[in-house]
Amino acid sequence: MALPLSGVRVLELGNYIAAPTAARMLADFGAEVIKVERPGTGDELRNWRLYSGTTSMLYRTINRNKKSIVLDLRTEQGRKDVVDLAATCDIVLENFRPGTLEKWGISPEVLSAANPELIITRISAFGQTGPMSQRPGFAAVAEAYGGFRNLVGDPDRPPVRVGVSIGDSIAGLYAAFGCVMALFQRQTQRAAQAPDLSLAQRSIDVALNESILSMMESLIPDYLAYGVERERTGGRMEGIAPSNAYPCNDGHSIIIAGNGDAIFQRYMETIDRPDLGADPDLASNAGRWRRRDELDAAISAWTGLHSREQALKILDAAGVPSGPIYTAADIVADEQYAARNMIQHFQVDTGGDEPTDVGFVGVVPVIGDASLPIRSVGPDLGEHTREVLSTLLGRTDEEMGQ
Repeated sequence: MALPLSGVRVLELGNYIAAPTAARMLADFGAEVIKVERPGTGDELRNWRLYSGTTSMLYRTINRNKKSIVLDLRTEQGRKDVVDLAATCDIVLENFRPGTLEKWGISPEVLSAANPELIITRISAFGQTGPMSQRPGFAAVAEAYGGFRNLVGDPDRPPVRVGVSIGDSIAGLYAAFGCVMALFQRQTQRAAQAPDLSLAQRSIDVALNESILSMMESLIPDYLAYGVERERTGGRMEGIAPSNAYPCNDGHSIIIAGNGDAIFQRYMETIDRPDLGADPDLASNAGRWRRRDELDAAISAWTGLHSREQALKILDAAGVPSGPIYTAADIVADEQYAARNMIQHFQVDTGGDEPTDVGFVGVVPVIGDASLPIRSVGPDLGEHTREVLSTLLGRTDEEMGQ
């Protein structure tokens, strides 16, 4: 299959998760992504959740399908190489603190002068402009600023964090979308023989806090229209009921989302509570939300009589949306994921005498009927330095110090 972004070249000046996630998405669909890493340590993600070996599975996941080169951006030669590489690329992706590229002398203006069609996508905590633009901040801080953290957890406890770097990943999604959007606009300008896009039009500015805020649904309009401040509701979703996790008699819990009006009636019949299904006060979400504790108690009483497998079988037969709460082991063994090639296996060095068979999550979204194959997992540090600098820049071994 011809990949949609074949022929697109990306220079990634990114560490951690946000910019590398954006570049990974572009690489998944065929872009050639050249990841620039610092000498010695490389991207710090190489050591995050590192249980053995020298390169974490987190790094290999987020930096799959890429090439790794080592450049020292503290040196004049390293910065020159970045500018020269940018001249051969379609996109530069970076997530340094605002002002860093400018301090190094490789600002968007410098890069654009080397390549007047270059798309420059920048990810930062609060964006490139505004009174907070110069402040550092990881996703945890941005999730708090964006209103997300305040809604996660139980109402009688402090806010908690979800178990993944959701703020970084969402920002990466927006950055990837911004890159593709700019590529499309550039192509339409060419097709129309219109003037080239200005640097401002080719500059994509992604803020972590804004990425989170954009996912908060009607948080702000609800407050301004009705004076409603949403609160933490634990496993529930405010204003939607019944939808929660319910315990079974085998120690497992299951998720049941029976909040649709038509679904609710047959849901209540299925758990032997037709009286609740016929109650006119429960015919809409608003009424069900008011009596959410009563409904959850009735549902939990029913699930407590069944094992997870039994309860899910009954609910599925009745057409009530439900499912198990999967662990990693469950996902690896699942037939649905396997059928769509969503767990792809590679032999990976994990520090032992022999490589280990490791499964990695496939490419999303699916094109056709199954995930595209992952071409390679995250590269070793500097694995492609010689190839990239010699092929694209014509550097000799002597010039590269080899």
